[in-house]
Amino acid sequence: MGLTLITGASGFVGSHLVADMRSRNMPIRPVSRSEHQGSIKIGSYAPATDWRPYLDDVETVVHLAARVHVMRETDADPLAAFRLANVATTINLARQSAKAGVKRFIFMSTIKVNGEKTEPGRPFKNSDRPNPQDPYAISKAEAEAELWKVASETGIEITVVRPPLVYGPGVGGNFRTLTKWVNYGIPSVFANINNKRSLIYVGNLTDFLMHVLGHPKAKNKHFLVSDGQPVSTHRLMDEIARAEGKKLRSWPLAEIILYRAGWMFGLEASVKRLMTSLEIDDSSTRSSLGWHQPHEVREALRMTSAFGRLS
Repeated sequence: MGLTLITGASGFVGSHLVADMRSRNMPIRPVSRSEHQGSIKIGSYAPATDWRPYLDDVETVVHLAARVHVMRETDADPLAAFRLANVATTINLARQSAKAGVKRFIFMSTIKVNGEKTEPGRPFKNSDRPNPQDPYAISKAEAEAELWKVASETGIEITVVRPPLVYGPGVGGNFRTLTKWVNYGIPSVFANINNKRSLIYVGNLTDFLMHVLGHPKAKNKHFLVSDGQPVSTHRLMDEIARAEGKKLRSWPLAEIILYRAGWMFGLEASVKRLMTSLEIDDSSTRSSLGWHQPHEVREALRMTSAFGRLS
């Protein structure tokens, strides 16, 4: 296995990937905007960044650095900002990688390229057409499209990974909020909401990334990947409670009441995300690549909770 350059090495997924690859004695060159876990500090991720000093002898690039989705956007033109960070910057790195002789470029995209939600019995699949709905997802979809052009023009191999919400030790966002609710003894109000949401444990995602580093069937393909066990928001809270050694209390509320509460408190987007379904069928990913996740959901939640208690 040749040298792997990892961008975004100080981020949530990046820091776990660096640790997991080092534990397997895999040669890596992590770069980030801060000195973290021995990573090389880079001035900025930008469309004009000169990557030549970092690409010597690199066989594979795993590009994790990105401008990510935020709940309260402050930029005057969010789409332009996302395009600058996630499209132009990505393509600059990909083209320089190809010129430097890099064999494979792995791009971390998002399931949001497929859409924001799924209907019952119709999970997202690898064969679905892109349907991005917000500036973040649009920028990732456009980056994917441009990467296929780079592959065609230069011969560099492209692998695109579209994960759902990633959780694990150190996670933030809605997952951390649910964990806090459980620990504070706040009852679940979602017992009447029969949604299905696919997630992926960070240890499963890093294992998948390592699996596709040199896999011949990952060449010039995109892959949906998840834990394989979609859960409702209520069941997720119950599993978190089990991992914490607690019993989840339940106070079911009607869907209309939850939506109105979200509107009243300015949390419409968060409430909607907790109530709708986003289900992934990654069976074709698993069968074509022969990948099996190393961690089951209950075990993964236990490890996530244990980290929270220790930190």
